[in-house]
Amino acid sequence: MNQIGCGNVSIGSVTLANPVMTASGTAGYGTELADSFDLSALGALVVKSLAAFEWAGNPAPRLRPTPAGMLNAVGLQGPGVPYWLANVLPGMLRTGATVVASIWGRSVDEYRAAAEQLAAAPDGVVAVEVNLSCPNLHGSGIIAHDAGLSADVIAAVAPVAGRPCWAKLSANTDRIVDVARAVHTAGAEAVTCINTLLGLAYDQHTRQPALGAGGGGLSGPAIHPVAVRAVHDVRAALPELPIIGVGGITDGWSAQEFFLAGASAVQVGTATFNDPRAPIKILEGLRRVRAT
Repeated sequence: MNQIGCGNVSIGSVTLANPVMTASGTAGYGTELADSFDLSALGALVVKSLAAFEWAGNPAPRLRPTPAGMLNAVGLQGPGVPYWLANVLPGMLRTGATVVASIWGRSVDEYRAAAEQLAAAPDGVVAVEVNLSCPNLHGSGIIAHDAGLSADVIAAVAPVAGRPCWAKLSANTDRIVDVARAVHTAGAEAVTCINTLLGLAYDQHTRQPALGAGGGGLSGPAIHPVAVRAVHDVRAALPELPIIGVGGITDGWSAQEFFLAGASAVQVGTATFNDPRAPIKILEGLRRVRAT
């Protein structure tokens, strides 16, 4: 861990200019935040998860504020990897941004197909984050609750993606350490801890679920201690495995907590909805925390 300053960091075989990234699903697919800060100033932009095909996502409403964060049930809407490669990625790379592509699927074969499509991406896409843990896909369980299935996905993706694989895990299970061990053995160079937590809210007027899909994923400051604990537990069990910490980061200190727990880098997500400059402000805040 870089104790003073926020210079280069290594996550497996990937080297980033600094340890702060966006979190998948919170910063769009491309240059949506470019009017707010220099995208090349972050360690990497992690794009919203993409499948091998276009996907419509869940019905509206998709977002719901909570007292310490928000619920979302977007449902992985996206244009698909081929469209993104041809029409969105070039603009991102022109900004000088370092890019991490996130992928999802409903089966091992669908994950493999998305990874095969990404193999054609230029070198500016430095890693693929394999989203094993989205809670908002109807008809599918959370893959990251099953160590064997998670390992099968990574074993299918890693040989064909053309770049290092990171596995994004779930704290909705008490088996996160087992899953981390399994995906690392299967070929994941790092794990991202964590995704959203399962949640539900009701509308005061209709007395029905507030989100169109029913339940959703809770993110923001409310889940921060859960995420820090997940990083700590995975680090204690697997000291050689690089970990990216994500969950409820709002300032330099809440980012630093992840490093104290054993993370190599962090991702900023829900804070960006409140302030599009949040990722760069948190990087600056982390530098101040580490200088004191």
